[in-house]
Amino acid sequence: MPEFVNPFSGVVGVRKMDERELTRALRLSLAAEEEAIHLYEALADATDNALAKAVLQDIANEEKVHAGEFQRLLNILLADEEKWLAEGAEEVDDIAEGLGSGGSGKET
Repeated sequence: MPEFVNPFSGVVGVRKMDERELTRALRLSLAAEEEAIHLYEALADATDNALAKAVLQDIANEEKVHAGEFQRLLNILLADEEKWLAEGAEEVDDIAEGLGSGGSGKET
């Protein structure tokens, strides 16, 4: 998988990350997990081999767990993180309500 730009890649012990650098690194890690989910699900969708499809989807699901771990850590480290996520979710709910879709993405 391509590596995101990371000034600390392969360097250990030069100095510790400060809190801002840590949260940026965690966001990059979260993005990498989302990219991995996309990759493994795309590969699963691209094959008719039942075993490969099942294994790739299982791996994608494991990446979803990792994404959840990174997001939870960010929520703990950043006091206002959940507030921003909730605000975004509310905006989507408002749009869905306005469209009458009830969140399904389809008109009801």
